[in-house]
Amino acid sequence: MNKHTKIAFMVAPILAVIGYIAADYYVEDQAQEDKVVQLSPVGDCDVINQTCVLKSGDFEVNVFDKDNLTTVNSTFPLDSATLFLVDENNQPTAYPLGMIQSPYYWHTETNLRGLVASAGQSYKLRLVLNIKGGSYIAELYTHTK
Repeated sequence: MNKHTKIAFMVAPILAVIGYIAADYYVEDQAQEDKVVQLSPVGDCDVINQTCVLKSGDFEVNVFDKDNLTTVNSTFPLDSATLFLVDENNQPTAYPLGMIQSPYYWHTETNLRGLVASAGQSYKLRLVLNIKGGSYIAELYTHTK
């Protein structure tokens, strides 16, 4: 075995470790970039009767209203959450949600039940959820059955 082969055998493991570390830094940097992901409703969304699930990949969000508290429950911990109630003139009213004991549960007091009752069969909602620099957004109509 010549000296170049010996040096190659000694340097190759070091280069492999350096490459592994560099790839990890690259993947971590890509995960921290700002991104916007659309959440899609699974079936009909009935927030009042607690049957509204939004999904994107492995991330799922349940949105429901109980006793004038609109609640968001997610499969991953959230950094912040904002609910927008959109009137018939397409003017949104923002409701920042507050955390309930853990970053998986968020709620705020709204008059969603009264708005759905006065609007008839459906009412437009927008939801913006933030997780580590990424935003998950959804626009949905809550339907009553």
